[in-house]
Amino acid sequence: MSDSEFEREPEVFREMHQAALAALADVQPEPGVAKPDPILTASGIRRSFGGLVAVDVDHLEVQRGTITALIGPNGAGKTTLFNLLTGFDRPSSGKWDFDGRSAKRLRSYQVARAGMVRTFQLTKALTRMTVMDNMLIAASAQLGERMWAGLIPGLWKAQEAANRERAMELLERFKLIDKREDYAGELSGGQRKLLEMARALMLEPKMVMLDEPMAGVNPALKQTLLEHIKGLREDGMTVLFVEHDMDMVHEIADWVAVMAAGQLITEGTPDQISSDPRVIDAYLGAHHDAAAH
Repeated sequence: MSDSEFEREPEVFREMHQAALAALADVQPEPGVAKPDPILTASGIRRSFGGLVAVDVDHLEVQRGTITALIGPNGAGKTTLFNLLTGFDRPSSGKWDFDGRSAKRLRSYQVARAGMVRTFQLTKALTRMTVMDNMLIAASAQLGERMWAGLIPGLWKAQEAANRERAMELLERFKLIDKREDYAGELSGGQRKLLEMARALMLEPKMVMLDEPMAGVNPALKQTLLEHIKGLREDGMTVLFVEHDMDMVHEIADWVAVMAAGQLITEGTPDQISSDPRVIDAYLGAHHDAAAH
């Protein structure tokens, strides 16, 4: 890629984002509403644990090139839905497509290879490995891991060097470059969040799913994480993230999907969601106004 091509890329992604926002402007704020260019489409997703229905989503579409927030009270089923869509759990019924391909039967590592990666509410850093090794282990299709190829350094040396170079670039971007030789277990909780996000990008994904990326993070680092999430969109990725802080949702989300009691109850822009009585009832309880008198 030439320098001029590299310089044009951010502008191309900004134009794509503006086009996505313009397309969303005509979308009605209703649960399961169709999007002009969805990268993720899910229908009839249901997950039961004995007699408890944890997730029962009729239809959900995520617009390509946007940041979508998934919000709802505790126990709404947000993380369970994440687990189902990314292959970490299996639904009782339902189907979903990612980037035009069925993802229903894919295992978690296959979903990641297809271009949809996720982080966790509780970080999954490999604490007894260095920060750099955490990054390198995330790279896909490594020839050196294959028994026959591992015996021939000439087959994998160049790939390993390229992976290390990408890891260094990402660690620099996420302000972890000075920690690269430290054990991941020595990082603060916020730094582990940054490491998990950086590690996810080793796969060069099309979509990143973040499960409560701000949980347990100090205010200063929260702003840094917000900027990194915006940066994902600016790099042309689609983002779906779980969050409880509506101020942060307003700051970075283009669209918001709201869950309660396992169901998708509404969708819309942050402004539309904030004034939606269905959302107010979900968080404060039905008839809360009457109860206050």
